Amino acid sequence: QVQLVESGGGLVQPGGSLRLSCAGSRIIFSLYAMGWYRQAPGKQRELVAGISSGGTTKYADSVKGRFTISGDNARNTVYLQMNSLKAEDTAVYYCSAQSPFTAWGPTAVLYWGQGTQVTVSS
Repeated sequence: QVQLVESGGGLVQPGGSLRLSCAGSRIIFSLYAMGWYRQAPGKQRELVAGISSGGTTKYADSVKGRFTISGDNARNTVYLQMNSLKAEDTAVYYCSAQSPFTAWGPTAVLYWGQGTQVTVSS
């Protein structure tokens, strides 16, 4: 079965950086739109960043200019570089794969990773 495995989460101070990775098995990333979602306690899961099968990127307004999504199709891996982290970025971050022909959103996701915790705190 398809597996998406995230890594790279952890505890970081405000202003710091983290790089999340998502490695896939039994899935060809180039055929999907890949995304990173996050969910904080008591909040809905939200799209943080996405990259289409053609390489077009999309970002939540709250992370524009600070986060960068990228993909390596040869390695079947997608990354999320997070800079200038803030306390409000604290959440569980999930890797996702959806059809490239549907609009971004959690209901369109076909596959989810297990999530990785990101905590921004001094």
